[in-house]
Amino acid sequence: MLFIALLMLLTLIAALPQCLGLPLLPSWRARMRLALSLALLLIGVDHWLTPARYLAMMPPYLPLHEPLVLFTGACEIAGAIGLMWPGTRRLAGIMLAVYFVCVFPANLHNALHGLDAQGLPSARWYYWARLPFQPLIILWTLYAAGVLNGRAALTGPGERSPAHR
Repeated sequence: MLFIALLMLLTLIAALPQCLGLPLLPSWRARMRLALSLALLLIGVDHWLTPARYLAMMPPYLPLHEPLVLFTGACEIAGAIGLMWPGTRRLAGIMLAVYFVCVFPANLHNALHGLDAQGLPSARWYYWARLPFQPLIILWTLYAAGVLNGRAALTGPGERSPAHR
């Protein structure tokens, strides 16, 4: 839930220049992409600066906890950078979507068993409440990366969306 809140806040901040008549980011997709990149960059760097926070989230059935925490941080940083270049944007979006699917079991483990980590909520309801947001994060990522194309993605090959008829 904190990640979604951060995405929404950063997207709205990215929209401020447009509201002031300065079209720096021409579309909501571009704003969502910038917000996602910034959020992933911040969290990825945090994995490296405060790995203990993320070690507490690691399920006991996974080996090599510290290398996995550092690896997931590197994945987030690489994904953030990849989203910003048109040539790597789609691949980065797809790989980040796969990444978000892969971390879901750890999120489920935290909901089932609770979590006590510095800087994170300790209430178990929080970890249950954030589980339904995982698909939203995946959709956000795929849309921001241009993998999903909004209404056009809902039509078949050669068809036009209702908005373009």
